[in-house]
Amino acid sequence: MSLTLAEPQQQLQPQAPQAEPQAVSLAPREEEALRHIAAGHTYLQTARHMGLSKHTVDAYLRRIRSKLGVHTTAELTRLAIALGL
Repeated sequence: MSLTLAEPQQQLQPQAPQAEPQAVSLAPREEEALRHIAAGHTYLQTARHMGLSKHTVDAYLRRIRSKLGVHTTAELTRLAIALGL
């Protein structure tokens, strides 16, 4: 899966040309974990649905947060919902 994200604009800088949105690729299992979290499932519920350990789900979501540049699960969930996941 490839997500396209627009970078937030800095308001203090003059109107500079905007950078192209960044494309981010997620592995199929990362995408599946993200869908579960966006649906409101806990890490443990997600792990059980996917047949994984909670630690593996945590690792997937850490990688996703890093790829997408977000720091919390709440930000990750908001972004996933905004992208229609």
